[in-house]
Amino acid sequence: MIRKIGLFLLSLWLLFVLIILITAKIPLDVSLNAVFVGWRFLAVNNIIPIFCLIALTIGYISYRDFIHQIKGTPELSFKVKEIEKIDYEHLTFLTTYIIPLVCFQFDNLRYIFAFLIILFVIGSIYIRTDLFYANPTLAILNFRIYKVSGEFRNGETRQNKILISKDLIEKEDRVKYYKLDERIYYATKVNSND
Repeated sequence: MIRKIGLFLLSLWLLFVLIILITAKIPLDVSLNAVFVGWRFLAVNNIIPIFCLIALTIGYISYRDFIHQIKGTPELSFKVKEIEKIDYEHLTFLTTYIIPLVCFQFDNLRYIFAFLIILFVIGSIYIRTDLFYANPTLAILNFRIYKVSGEFRNGETRQNKILISKDLIEKEDRVKYYKLDERIYYATKVNSND
């Protein structure tokens, strides 16, 4: 569950960066008489950007954990029997959620509370429905999403599994996997000489 929340926050990196750009209040004075306004002034006037920086940090930690888990992938593998590329899921998430959320008026306290409630609801839905893989940040980081059916070592065929991978995977490829969820795996292509 914690990993799913982290991956959801990772999916919102672009949103958090845009909100920081829109709401940050940092006085700039390049004159010789410039005086630092103080950390307290910056903190009090930049609560939303600070919240976004914390969320970005949690997303980054989640990404590092994701990469760490991938490196520890056990030698479990299966052969891809059917495959469908579903990278459009990234774009759907971006256009449906991130872009409209940037348009909130962050100068009004009511809008800030509404924004937080909507963010919580979207996160809850994405985590409970296992759509956390529809992550535009992973797309920017060159990950691909596939829906596959595979033949496992014991001869069992499993269908409608979601693979997240940096590799270009095709039908009949053998892939190693790390299970993120019951139907969502991180996968790497097994080279024929492995």
